Amino acid sequence: MNWILVAQITYVLLIILVILRVLLDTRSSTKALAYMLFVIFVPFIGMLFYFTFGINYRKRKMYSKKILQDETLWRKINTKMRAYANSISSSGIITDHYHQLIEYIHSSGTSHLTANNKIKLLINGEEKFPEVLKELEKAKSHIHIAYYIYENDSIGNEVAEVMIKKAKEGVEVRLMYDDFGSHDLGKKFLKKLNNAGVQTAPFYAIKWYAFANRSNYRNHRKIIIIDGIVSFVGGINISDKYRNDFSNKVPLFWRDTHVKIKGPATAYLQYLFICDWNFCSPNDLEYNEIYFHDYTQNRKIENEAIQIAASGPDSAQPIILYSLLKAINTAKKRIYITSPYFIPGESLMDALIIAIQSGIDVKILIPGISDSKMVNAAANAYYTELLKYGAKIYQYNKGFVHAKTMVIDNDLAIVGSANMDYRSFDLNFEVNAMLYSKKIALQLSEVFENDLKVSAQIDAAAWLQRSKRIHLWEKIVRLLSPFL
Repeated sequence: MNWILVAQITYVLLIILVILRVLLDTRSSTKALAYMLFVIFVPFIGMLFYFTFGINYRKRKMYSKKILQDETLWRKINTKMRAYANSISSSGIITDHYHQLIEYIHSSGTSHLTANNKIKLLINGEEKFPEVLKELEKAKSHIHIAYYIYENDSIGNEVAEVMIKKAKEGVEVRLMYDDFGSHDLGKKFLKKLNNAGVQTAPFYAIKWYAFANRSNYRNHRKIIIIDGIVSFVGGINISDKYRNDFSNKVPLFWRDTHVKIKGPATAYLQYLFICDWNFCSPNDLEYNEIYFHDYTQNRKIENEAIQIAASGPDSAQPIILYSLLKAINTAKKRIYITSPYFIPGESLMDALIIAIQSGIDVKILIPGISDSKMVNAAANAYYTELLKYGAKIYQYNKGFVHAKTMVIDNDLAIVGSANMDYRSFDLNFEVNAMLYSKKIALQLSEVFENDLKVSAQIDAAAWLQRSKRIHLWEKIVRLLSPFL
């Protein structure tokens, strides 16, 4: 009996210690509560789950070596980036309306606002991949590619053949792929690239002794930089399913958005690539002028302003989350959101509800077809709350909508890799392009409205009158939102 009593006391003390650790280490009170309930009501498994997935590695400096490298690199390129930013003051393209948003992203993430960029909106793989292949063929100095998912399929091999060709011509070619998202890439595929002179590196390689932990922190960015001049960023991975030609035995239509950038905004994407590369590759990239084109002497490209918002476990704040909050708070007339995974958390929900009640037209486009029942159930609970206040929510019925975009009024468009969920805000390395452009905002608004033509608006009254059993289930799953 004494041993049983000792075991019980030890177990209670262990639970108390873990709960204290959760409270001290978890920034989000919602997430902290979820972990504590899991630890209390699911003995041992809850503790194991927390220590595997839940530790706040932003505070623990999981990426301390990477952070140090980033700061050293940043000091070397900051002068050049500041020179790009100085052209803004006389450009006349930015009003005071977004001054605070711009200043927040700069002060928290060191990303300067850049002017005189040329932007091309790319819808789906049908538009993106021909542009990518065309620009890769033009490369003279270097090609830097970083993707969450790179597949060994038709388009993956087309891009690979161009990389091999350019490497044989003497162009520096580097491919960085997420080891979890691109797990099917295969040694044979990588060996073919390496033998041709293409350098490859897996981001945070998954090893058997650290599988769960390493699989939780992923590089979800999709970036291409060519000669430090042209870049691509957005939500489209390198995979045949985004092409929608249906010859690849993928019958589902994939709707996604990307942007092509020509101009000084490319420099910050280059900075992100080099930082990530130096973290995961043994062959460090040093600062070199060839990677950062000098736009101070050649400013007349096209008068579009761009700022890059990026965050991950190596950033002191969830910059993407905060930038979205600030963008929503600047809205005066309308907010159009497209997101495949809508688990926004309390702060974004509050911001959207305030916007709705302030008379702003809030429309949200979500998948009619979801690839995760649990995520869908959790998202449904958020829809319920927003519908009560008058949000207009549409389910895309042509296929699967994978785009991550937002349009604020008539002059701010956001296109990137970040979903509107806890994983993108807290765990993944993500990047969004903040496009302060009336032209692109108008184009993206038109794309959004065209998507609504093949979508069905959720009937708020019918949705709210669903059975209590369904609402209860969705609210229960919503408690698991921080883990999804």
